[in-house]
Amino acid sequence: MLSLGTGFAFLGAILAVALACAGSGKGVGLAGEAGNGVIAEDPSKFAQCLILEIIPGTQGLYGLVIWFFAMMKMGFFATGIPDLTLDVGFQYFAACLPMGIGGYFTAIAQGRCAAAGVMTVARRSDQMAKGLIFAIMVEFYAILCLLASFLMLNSL
Repeated sequence: MLSLGTGFAFLGAILAVALACAGSGKGVGLAGEAGNGVIAEDPSKFAQCLILEIIPGTQGLYGLVIWFFAMMKMGFFATGIPDLTLDVGFQYFAACLPMGIGGYFTAIAQGRCAAAGVMTVARRSDQMAKGLIFAIMVEFYAILCLLASFLMLNSL
């Protein structure tokens, strides 16, 4: 029987990966839509568009890392389903939220920046690095979310 604390801990881990992946899917989709429009006119710009499209996908990876770390800290992989008290379950839940919520919103914002970078490539392919830098600037905040969740989970 799953305790309420364990349920909240699992929910936090699930939200970390699900929200971050949902945001990454949206962000990658935005950049991919823009990229498809560009390569329809000039297929030689595929590699530049692909590089810009990949960037918003990192938040999904970060969410998966936090999910894995939370499950590992709970002992799920070693001993199976843990029996956590409600207060410990809430601690796991809260520790996973920065990555889930922050990952969702930063991935979408990064997707928009990447899509704008793709539009830059459409007009001036020699300026791709500048569009890449704008998109990567958003990554800093996703990394802060990863760090916050990781440090909180590490303290449990």
